[in-house]
Amino acid sequence: MKLEMLKAKLFQARVTDANVEYEGSFGIDTELMEAVGLHPYEKVLISNINNGHRLETYVIATPFGSRQMVLNGAAARLGAVGDRVIIMAFCHVDEAEVREGRFHPRILCLDENNNPIEGKSNPATHTQTKSMVHG
Repeated sequence: MKLEMLKAKLFQARVTDANVEYEGSFGIDTELMEAVGLHPYEKVLISNINNGHRLETYVIATPFGSRQMVLNGAAARLGAVGDRVIIMAFCHVDEAEVREGRFHPRILCLDENNNPIEGKSNPATHTQTKSMVHG
């Protein structure tokens, strides 16, 4: 049996721009995408901490190291610059891999400038963040 599991999460990302005129999607710094294993055009669920809105869209890459998090298209109406969001992607995993503890999502906690917080506890695995890539 396959289970749908959290694959990747960027926690407490801050929205840096909102562009309602863009065709759609959510822009994320390429460096942060790589750190949690997100791919361009991958489907994500975004939860806006400030207003409670949740939306599904896909990811596009913004410049490496830019720390940009951009709401585009209709999604731009569900948040504002400065809002904190949680970006989540999911995958299907064999139940045995989960049961045996071999599966772990890649989670990155971010500060107010979208920089990774070193040493921040990973709530999914109870491990400490030691570098950009973990999980």
